[in-house]
Amino acid sequence: MTTATGPAIRVSGLEKSYKELNVLRGVDFDVARGTVFALLGSNGAGKTTVVRILCTLLRADAGTATVDGFDVATQPARVRESFSLTGQFAAVDEILTGRENLVLVARLRHLKDPGAIVGGLLDRFSLNDAADRRVSTYSGGMRRRLDIAMSLVGNPPVILLDEPTTGLDPEARIEVWTAVERLAEQGTTVLLTTQYLEEAERLADRIAILHEGRIVVNGTLAELKALLPPARVEYVEKQPTLEDVFLAVVADGSNRRASE
Repeated sequence: MTTATGPAIRVSGLEKSYKELNVLRGVDFDVARGTVFALLGSNGAGKTTVVRILCTLLRADAGTATVDGFDVATQPARVRESFSLTGQFAAVDEILTGRENLVLVARLRHLKDPGAIVGGLLDRFSLNDAADRRVSTYSGGMRRRLDIAMSLVGNPPVILLDEPTTGLDPEARIEVWTAVERLAEQGTTVLLTTQYLEEAERLADRIAILHEGRIVVNGTLAELKALLPPARVEYVEKQPTLEDVFLAVVADGSNRRASE
């Protein structure tokens, strides 16, 4: 892990336009080291544009951004050494096994003893049992866990997760959430972009809402909730949500098969 000080990510006055469309209009936020920071926004709000600028894939029109203390505009090579990106679609090779995907990344990064590195990641992301199966046989949640594990090869101090649970079913989403929680427990800084409110509520230490090109609120969950009047307490019968029903039925079916 890095020994640098200051915020892991700092964004100040970031602006980006595509012809007449102003996507970012002065975006500011800091991400403290070892925390999960959620950037919320609807489709088209500019979340992925922020991530692409931080990844040095896109140049901002104005403003500054740093990752692990390195400026994305003037020190792009150092920035790219400091983070890993997991995009909206799992970047895994389906022909290879899970183990082979991880070994490939370790070799591309010229790391010593890739076998030991891979073994630790397979264990960390509960993929040991499927390590030697082709990824084409993996479920959506397993592919996502492998994708995140591949991002951690080399222990980058910052992980950028751009809508990591898009298109996943409820079970797979929970698998990914658990993986992100483990990252945070081990001190990795995570910038998470999402449009799922419950995802940010469960995972993030701080939450910022990006709307019409600007950060409109930024704070902890408690601070954001305090912006609204206190809820009126009423005693009502709570009905299960559809997600509750789905997870219960799937778990019951799995338990029955295991007992047969």
